[in-house]
Order: sequence, then C-alpha cells, then structure tokens
Amino acid sequence: MFESFKAKAEASGNTEVKRFATTSEALEFIEAFMAQEGVKDKAGSYAVWAQSPILEAFDNEAMAQKFPGLHFDVTRELAKGAKVGITQLKWGLAETGSMAQDSTDVTQRLASALAWIHVAILPTSKIIADIPALMTKMHPKEDKYITLITGASKTADIERVLAIGVHGPERLVIVCVDDLALEGAAS
Repeated sequence: MFESFKAKAEASGNTEVKRFATTSEALEFIEAFMAQEGVKDKAGSYAVWAQSPILEAFDNEAMAQKFPGLHFDVTRELAKGAKVGITQLKWGLAETGSMAQDSTDVTQRLASALAWIHVAILPTSKIIADIPALMTKMHPKEDKYITLITGASKTADIERVLAIGVHGPERLVIVCVDDLALEGAAS
C-alpha cells in the first residue's frame, strides 16, 4: 500500500514522501532537513515539534541544543513564526495519499497548519486502504477532532488562479517509518 500512498500523495502537489526502515534513519533525515532549511532561533526560521510518541525515541534537549530554533513547547506565537512544523500522524490513506490524525491537542493543529513546511511522520504500517477503512479504526470517544491532510495548502478560488500556501503550509514532507509502530509510537 505504501507505493500507492506515495504516488497519490506526491501527485497532490508540493508533497514529497520519504521512507525509512528505522526511527534512527528518519531522525537523521529530519536533522539534515532542518539544517538544509536553515532552522535557527529567529522568527521565520523556527521549527516547532508537536508532542508525539516519536519524541520518546531521542534526546530532545540534545537536538534542541543542536538546533537552537527548534521548540518542543508549541505556542501560537512560535508556530506563527515557524518555518518548519513537525507532527506525527496516525493513519495514511492509500486511495488518496491523505493522512489522518486526532488533532484534539491544539499543538498538533498549530504545528501542521501555521508553519511554511509541514514535516509529517507516519508509521508505514498504518497506511490503510481508504476512508471506510479509517472509519473502522477511529473511536468516537477517543478521536474527537479528526484532521485529514492531503498535500500542501492550495486554492484556486480567486479567479481560478492557483495559490499555494495561503491557508496552510506551502510544502509537505511525509516521513514514513517502517519500525515506528513496533516501538509503540502509534496504535
């Protein structure tokens, strides 16, 4: 299902999908990506990382020292000034290349919607067929604020001219991790 998910996600525009066998490889990629994007402690160059299970896999303080502009305590102000927002999503939908998450926690919404670049971490094992399959996985008592993300933000509602990044990130990077679910990071 990964190949179908990747093809659909990348076809949505301004989206790239990367796949890593291990969480360590994924974290190395994210570090290199933040360096490439010039993450630093300056408005417009911050990175915010919303609370997620993958954060248990590494030393947050060491990474924050390496990237002084990386913040794990996501606030509206920091997210508004962020170049990169990092979240972990729970499900991928192969049919559309979309991702789904319970975003009841406002930091998930801030990090994924206010930064210019959204880095979405997704367990490869949690890529399922489609929305009907997703509905069998969701639980109304647990999943109260469902967000579906398909590609970077884009609209053509003004004179049919395509505008990217108007209502959210202008770029989406999906980091699929094969061993993530095995570490208990997503159920």
